[in-house]
Amino acid sequence: MELVFTILYTFLNIMMFAIFARAIISWFDPTGSNPVARFLFEFTEPVIAPIRSIMPRTGFIDLSPMIAIFLIIILRQVLASATQT
Repeated sequence: MELVFTILYTFLNIMMFAIFARAIISWFDPTGSNPVARFLFEFTEPVIAPIRSIMPRTGFIDLSPMIAIFLIIILRQVLASATQT
């Protein structure tokens, strides 16, 4: 069972860093013409799209990556506390 928690925790870490990288790359390549930007978009979009559909529009600023990162941090903490008990 500990292996499942470790794999899930690792996946959450990878997803968090991918979302962060996507947000940074979007400043420099907003069209996503770079293959790395396209990969990050396709990898993180299943997590960010539902959040974006729920959130109200805030103009030009997309806050959904920040909300996704906060949710991942909360999930990681819940997962870490579940493995300690």
